Amino acid sequence: MSHISVRNVSLNYDTPAGQVHAVDSVSFDIGQSEFVCLVGPSGCGKSTMLNIIAGFLKPSAGEITIGGKPVKGYGTDRGVVFQDFAQLFPWRTALGNVTFGLEMKGVGKAEREAIAMEQLRLVKLEKFANSYPHHLSGGMQQRVAIARALAYNPAVLLMDEPFAALDALTRDDMQKLLADVWRETKKTVVYVTHNVAEAVYLADRVFVMSPHPGRLKTTVPIKLPRPRDPLSVEVLEGQKALLAELGPQAAH
Repeated sequence: MSHISVRNVSLNYDTPAGQVHAVDSVSFDIGQSEFVCLVGPSGCGKSTMLNIIAGFLKPSAGEITIGGKPVKGYGTDRGVVFQDFAQLFPWRTALGNVTFGLEMKGVGKAEREAIAMEQLRLVKLEKFANSYPHHLSGGMQQRVAIARALAYNPAVLLMDEPFAALDALTRDDMQKLLADVWRETKKTVVYVTHNVAEAVYLADRVFVMSPHPGRLKTTVPIKLPRPRDPLSVEVLEGQKALLAELGPQAAH
């Protein structure tokens, strides 16, 4: 049975210039513990699709189920990580940021701090538990955001270009860290990216979307053993195959 099922989902919204068809009749299934990347040019609806799965946007038509239950809004079965470093609370330490969701759920102080420290260990930041976001690099802040999203043990991790604002070396490190975290936690991951190399390195399957309106164009399986070497011939061949599906608009 699919963990996430998307059935004929469309989203239209009104603008001063008229109605925009952001997503049109998108359907797909994602298996338990599968890592799926959504790629495509700007305006293809990949971030919109992620926000619909997250429950932040309500589709105009269609249905999404997670674990067989319809998505009716945001729920703690989904953890979300965005691109923006400002997603962390600047007045809270790394530990305080990670404990936030558990605090909202009423988990006791000792238990939530123990859980948070375990998540910080997972992302290799336990030594920075008492540091504030402004003392941390961009990559470290994103690691805190991942730990926070994992702390309340969601079944699904939704990630919207979380490493796009990082420099190339830090991004490579973060991709390796995420692959390790995913292997250890076995979360179902839906990951939005513009980066073809990132998609081939991380994903089990890549959903290629096309714009105007946003539609699912094709699905590309990435049948490569893990852990993957981003510079291996097989990974580079995978990138070529994915670029061919994206077409000339994906020159970047």
